[in-house]
Amino acid sequence: MHFLYIHGFNSSPESLKGQQLIRHFVSIGKTTELSIPALSHWPKKAIQQLESIVQQHDELLLIGSSLGGFYATHLCERYAHLKAVLVNPAVAPHKLLGGLLGPQKNFYSGEEYELTLEHMAQLEWLYYPQLKHPERLLLMQQEGDETLDYRDAVSYYSDSPQIVQPGGHHGFENFESMLPTIFAFAENRWQPENG
Repeated sequence: MHFLYIHGFNSSPESLKGQQLIRHFVSIGKTTELSIPALSHWPKKAIQQLESIVQQHDELLLIGSSLGGFYATHLCERYAHLKAVLVNPAVAPHKLLGGLLGPQKNFYSGEEYELTLEHMAQLEWLYYPQLKHPERLLLMQQEGDETLDYRDAVSYYSDSPQIVQPGGHHGFENFESMLPTIFAFAENRWQPENG
């Protein structure tokens, strides 16, 4: 089983969750089973980067955070062998990011670029208004997300298994404590607590 972590908007493999995953895979001696690419700020190019990894692995779990959760959802709809864990995912980023058009700077790499209407068009092209395979997605959502309205994800992924926690924040508080759940979902061992 290979794992692909998909970072969020203006983020990178250097993000906290990315580094926590790297540390975990180092600790269990399985560093070759984890991919964390640095994605282009262009959605179409980012998807192409991700698809090149997806096509190399027959067994693959995606872990997508924020905008990465949106990308993971798109990929799961396109590729039948994929499953994903979505961490405080962005549901419709072409609507959310429209208010941020203009100069941007990646939080980690320092890369500067212009966020444009073409970015929004590419995001909208990747959007599925209705999910065909919600059972392949596990939503991990914290209600204290200060960046995204958690109710959007709870509603959009209503037919997917969900773990919704009170409090927390957009980065997902205590993400490391969820790693056993993520691995259990990857291996079809996870069962919702409520039956």
